[in-house]
Amino acid sequence: MKSANVKDYIRTIVDFPHEGIMFRDVTTLFADPRGFRMCIDQLLHPYAGERIDKVIGLEARGFIIGGAIAHQLSLGFVPIRKKGKLPGATLSEAYKLEYGEAVMEIHHDAIAPGEKVLVVDDLLATGGTAAAGIKLIERLGGEIVGCAFIVDLPELGGRKVLEDLGMDVHVLCEFEGA
Repeated sequence: MKSANVKDYIRTIVDFPHEGIMFRDVTTLFADPRGFRMCIDQLLHPYAGERIDKVIGLEARGFIIGGAIAHQLSLGFVPIRKKGKLPGATLSEAYKLEYGEAVMEIHHDAIAPGEKVLVVDDLLATGGTAAAGIKLIERLGGEIVGCAFIVDLPELGGRKVLEDLGMDVHVLCEFEGA
């Protein structure tokens, strides 16, 4: 596939994981070498020339793009994971889901105070996961340079949630609907 637009590489799967959901599947983007390279380059573009010490990836697809970005910049990579997935001592941050609560964790020694970090994930929906990650980073004394996402679902309001936290938000494309 040849395209100049990352959005063209993303497929939509109807009624996954539940009826009424339009799942934006970035695995098709990851599978195409040109599309994946374009995605990584475009995610990095706004941060050219910025000092960044580490790249933070949010579970789980954020690990894929975060690892690629960290490699491209010759930086370390730090995962923020769901509760119980990291060995060793962690900090935890709970956040609300539509029905219930979830918890994200980071190793307590993953970021040194004053380190500048870039937060990445594949999709920005309600902003709950990213906001929890931001709070964990700030508790460790990290300074967030920006938050970069492949896809934004603007109807769900996540961008506003992050901007209200003072974050610079960069997205490559938007899809309407949930």
